[in-house]
Amino acid sequence: MFMKNSHSGERLRHYISEHGIKPAELAAQLDIDPQRLNNWFNRGVAKGSLLPVAAALGIEPEWLEFGTGTPQDQSRNEAELAGYLDPWDSSTPLDEDETELPFFMEVELSAGNGSTQVIEKKGAKLRFSRSTLRRVGVQPQNAACVTVSGNSMEPMLSDGVVVGVNLAETRIKDGAIYALDQEGMLKVKILYRLPEGGLRIRSLNRDDYPDEDYNVDYFSQNIQILGKIFWYSGLIF
Repeated sequence: MFMKNSHSGERLRHYISEHGIKPAELAAQLDIDPQRLNNWFNRGVAKGSLLPVAAALGIEPEWLEFGTGTPQDQSRNEAELAGYLDPWDSSTPLDEDETELPFFMEVELSAGNGSTQVIEKKGAKLRFSRSTLRRVGVQPQNAACVTVSGNSMEPMLSDGVVVGVNLAETRIKDGAIYALDQEGMLKVKILYRLPEGGLRIRSLNRDDYPDEDYNVDYFSQNIQILGKIFWYSGLIF
């Protein structure tokens, strides 16, 4: 049904055709110009847009990008996911194809006024497949993990889902998903550039979380982009 040697754009066009989804409807859902979608059909989906497209359609990002597995892969259980992402403890030796990734988290400041900051969690690391990092072009020293909190990025990224962050990729590509530090709050959001250096923060659950637009002054003083999301897992620790 879906040929593995076709590119992501061909898979996307075939998938929406099979499921009765009109290109104009998908473009509207993704908030992109129909011509951009048509370019994806012909040349492949832009890498920075693979996760949002997969989320909008409820399909597997790996299938969309690489043609592996099936569009809706219900067979991904904890045992299979553990081959890519495992809890790390110092007594467990790393396999040859594994590396350890640091964990970022949001913690409350000792002042006790409810303020928070984003820090690297001491001692908390995750085991991650080096081959997976090579496949997505991420250097091990630039990779980290965070845990999604809340329901703002549902249905794709539910509360407790672990995501991989490429700390070396902080330049905004419109429509891509990033981890960011906003006034000490750790967030995973879709980002868009605005005129005059502003920033739009978007959630997938737009019914409950409307877009947030910020001017360049607020952006530069209060928001730090930690990195672009390159991977996510449904496995919750």
